[in-house]
Amino acid sequence: MRGIELPAVMGIVNVTPDSFSDGGRFLDPGRAVEHGLELAAAGAAVLDVGGESTRPGSQPVPADEQRRRVVPVIRRLAAEAGVPVSVDTADASVAAAALEAGATVVNDITAGRGDPAMLPLVAEAGAGYVFMHMQGTPATMQVDPRYDDVVAEVGAFLAGRREAAGEAGIPDGELMADPGLGFGKTVAHNLALLARLGDVARAAGVPVLVGPSRKGFIGVAGGAPGAPLPVEQREDGTLAAVVWALDHGASIVRVHDVAPAVEAVRVLRAMAAATPTDPDPPVSWRPPALETRAS
Repeated sequence: MRGIELPAVMGIVNVTPDSFSDGGRFLDPGRAVEHGLELAAAGAAVLDVGGESTRPGSQPVPADEQRRRVVPVIRRLAAEAGVPVSVDTADASVAAAALEAGATVVNDITAGRGDPAMLPLVAEAGAGYVFMHMQGTPATMQVDPRYDDVVAEVGAFLAGRREAAGEAGIPDGELMADPGLGFGKTVAHNLALLARLGDVARAAGVPVLVGPSRKGFIGVAGGAPGAPLPVEQREDGTLAAVVWALDHGASIVRVHDVAPAVEAVRVLRAMAAATPTDPDPPVSWRPPALETRAS
């Protein structure tokens, strides 16, 4: 995507009253703009502004309310932040208003299936487009998600949506694929996607964005057995997932807490530029099996 040096960090700006992690903190437009500027100052290469919570069990927010929430924030961030701004929406009318206000990327959790006008709109605008895998809808996605082979199925879906975007006129250079961690996946599904992220990236055929930030599987994997970490204690686990994702094929990581992820990107870049001294280090541990449950 134009204007974004990869690998990069995308900072989350939720202009919502009910997002799972920070709902209500940035509902006020002025506070949301202030937060976005703080994320940009911390090193975010792109800001993702959304006016609709897509947490498990959430219900759709009308397009006019989404526009009311995000357009003033996007207009100011596009003018003041010094980095590209993305709009997180599955509604083409919201995306159109956001692009007019200065956004240059659309982040669509439905991958164009939620609104048939989305792909043509993005193509005509010449905008960047992030398309994500989700099983079901936010209201239903965590009700017993099932796959025969989650990596193969998610990879095939992303390949198909890349093709659909291309047929609509969006070039590969403006596309980014998101495997949709936490969107219709159990803990085991999420971990499998991260473990085989390279396979997902190869199937998608375009750069991959990964969004592990503070999600339920982080709480389960990072907590004691039967005692998942609460949302406010998931930053260290999020950073572990960020480093893993960047080292296994992700081009952008989408996070709430930008500074640690930016530092990780810088260190990984430095390590990649160094001459390796041990290209095949021994592995002295094996991860224990994790329970298969929705998160």
